[in-house]
Amino acid sequence: MKFLDEAKVYVKAGDGGDGVVAFRREKFIEFGGPDGGNGGKGGDVVAEAVEGLNTLIDFRYAQHFKARKGGNGAGADRTGAGSDDVVLKVPVGTQILAEDRETLLADLDAPGKRVIIARGGDGGFGNANYKTSTNRAPRRADKGWPGEERWLWLRLKLIADAGLVGLPNAGKSTFLAAVSAAKPKIADYPFTTLHPQLGVVRLNATEEFVLADIPGLIEGAHEGAGLGDRFLGHVERCAVLLHLIDGTQADPADAYRTIRHELAGYGHGLTDKPEIVALNKADAMTPQARASRVKALERACGRRVLLISGATGDGVPQALRALADTIAAHRRGD
Repeated sequence: MKFLDEAKVYVKAGDGGDGVVAFRREKFIEFGGPDGGNGGKGGDVVAEAVEGLNTLIDFRYAQHFKARKGGNGAGADRTGAGSDDVVLKVPVGTQILAEDRETLLADLDAPGKRVIIARGGDGGFGNANYKTSTNRAPRRADKGWPGEERWLWLRLKLIADAGLVGLPNAGKSTFLAAVSAAKPKIADYPFTTLHPQLGVVRLNATEEFVLADIPGLIEGAHEGAGLGDRFLGHVERCAVLLHLIDGTQADPADAYRTIRHELAGYGHGLTDKPEIVALNKADAMTPQARASRVKALERACGRRVLLISGATGDGVPQALRALADTIAAHRRGD
């Protein structure tokens, strides 16, 4: 299934049904009086977050959603039928934005969460509603109110507990494949990951968390270089970031600073999130290179650096434990 995390849709709620002018006609009833009923309510357009979806691809081919008009009123003081709602089923984590792509209208961040994105119009009054002691035979009935209509943007931000960031070929996909059942594409060239991948990491019978891998960032990504930085939206909800750095490159400290600069350029609080820094591909470095590059990287980031190898598994359990402890603290509100 193709991954799509943004879609534009048009929604139109149903108009309200019309009220009617009617009078009671019955044998031996000389003055039956007005009995025109009210119109029914038009259907709403509702967005609902459901489990089992992880892409907005359904909205690539179906972009217009219209609810039906409410039923018209009838004689004998009968109210028109209300129309059914139209429900858009979206993945958990979908945000609904106005047409300007900036105004947030709703954030469906939990399964079963629903929001009305276009409200159906109310039905018009029939003439029975206007009868008074001085106006015994009103001939006024109202049209139904129009339903709301608008263009909206759907933007998916995946729900994950931890996120992987780093330059292309830092070993993020290899790490994800090693610690979860996910099967991302792995190859020896940049940008093998073209869309986010999720994997469930199970440490034991009681501890597990969701890990997200996103396409690699390069210098100038926040200005559109490479694949850009739009995919960083998928780690906005994460409790912690695992920053992987390729230990085989000459200057890992410069790679660290490059990614931090891109996170700052993107904004949305990513630089304030807890971060675990790991020097990857330890199996491809000499002991002297490991020691010198870990020391240089610790000076650059100001914190302890983990030495791991996603290919051989060295140091991976320690990295997962650090992630799990940070996630547990976040869930407790520490």
